[in-house]
Amino acid sequence: MGTTSTATGPASAHQRGSRTHYLYLAVIGAVLLGIATGLLFPAFAVELKPLGEGFVNLIKMMIQPVIFCTIVLGVGSVASAAKVGRVGGLALGYFLVMSTVALAIGMVVGNLLHPGDGLHLTAEAAATAQEKAAEGHADTTAFLLGIIPTSVFSALTSGSVLQTLLVALLVGFALQRMGATSAPIITAVGHLQRLVFRLLAMIMWAAPVGAFGAMAAVTGQGGVDALKSLAVLMIGFYVTCVLFVVVVLGLLLKVATGINIFALLRYLGREFLLILATSSSESALPRAIAKLEHAGVDKTTVGVVVPTGYSFNLDGTAIYLTMASIFIAEAVGSPLALGEQISLLLFMMIAAKGAAGVTGSGMAVLAGGLQSHRPELVDGVGLIVGIDRFMSEARALTNFAGNAVGTVLVGHWTGSLDRAQLDRVLAGDDPFDETTMVDDHASGAAEPDENPVDRTAREPQPV
Repeated sequence: MGTTSTATGPASAHQRGSRTHYLYLAVIGAVLLGIATGLLFPAFAVELKPLGEGFVNLIKMMIQPVIFCTIVLGVGSVASAAKVGRVGGLALGYFLVMSTVALAIGMVVGNLLHPGDGLHLTAEAAATAQEKAAEGHADTTAFLLGIIPTSVFSALTSGSVLQTLLVALLVGFALQRMGATSAPIITAVGHLQRLVFRLLAMIMWAAPVGAFGAMAAVTGQGGVDALKSLAVLMIGFYVTCVLFVVVVLGLLLKVATGINIFALLRYLGREFLLILATSSSESALPRAIAKLEHAGVDKTTVGVVVPTGYSFNLDGTAIYLTMASIFIAEAVGSPLALGEQISLLLFMMIAAKGAAGVTGSGMAVLAGGLQSHRPELVDGVGLIVGIDRFMSEARALTNFAGNAVGTVLVGHWTGSLDRAQLDRVLAGDDPFDETTMVDDHASGAAEPDENPVDRTAREPQPV
């Protein structure tokens, strides 16, 4: 009896996974079709841009409910608030160190390639850059005050991830103080989480349409010509991002935990495909939360580290800011000395935190930072407008990889990672349920406030 029951669960999960497998094959086909449409019918392709924007907006619609439910369940069910503080402090320290490493790597590569030599600035490019500077000039004080929502409920509708994070933490701590009387509320939030993830799974079936519209529009607008004159910068940036993920993050993950970076990246392959198609790491945030929980990282750790990382751990953006700044300075004819590079890029790192909530903010942060620190270089931002969309994909992919690795590392360092579960997941023995996206299908209806480690311990073991 027990053997039959245990075998049925994975089989049904495999069937659900097989159906969603065709979905992501369709996304790949849609990306290729979008590129072909953009090259063959550029005018028509540009008009398809709302398809991509609409899909990304649908995903963004789900981000705040997902974060709220995850954090409330994670924080509300732990015994001590000290655990949350330890996780958050360690995560912020890790993010600061890795952002600094990313800045240094981008600076080294930028100085080796000298990508800005031989380019000339046009009046049209200068005008475009001034518009970006006005858009990206961030006020740090306003940013910090903006974390506080107008009301508790507006935090779920404001579009600000940090506002949702703040309110969810407060609600979670309040549930801790309520003790046993909080159980009905936590149960209700658990059911709400199941509903939210089921809605997200339904929305994902529109991914091929969104991928087609996004790729067609960017290819139709820029075409092949947009890549030719700036190929050195773009290729150098892509190679640098790959080296950062594979060498720096991969080595750190291997030394600290013994986990192979390629196994983790393969497990998150569908999320990387989604980011590549939409050029937005936000489109994969809800799925990242669900999949990292399934992989054995505690709800509290996932709920604190992932949303915080999306605002403060921007490794790809840091590399982009360093290389683009050096590129622009050389193209404008005012190369930066090493001391100037260091001071400018430290300023950029702070500016990036202040504009973290802005979608596609890489170029806006670059222009705003130059406006504040070296205004004579701002016009040069217009030189990279043509390829920024292609570079934003590498930024988003690198940011996502950095946050995934950071979550696993913080979980390992704080003892909130179920290593046995992670090994099973990475080996393919416990597939993620793409239909519900809630990790309660393997052993029946798990309680919403249940720790993943405890749940795994209760699962029937093979004899």
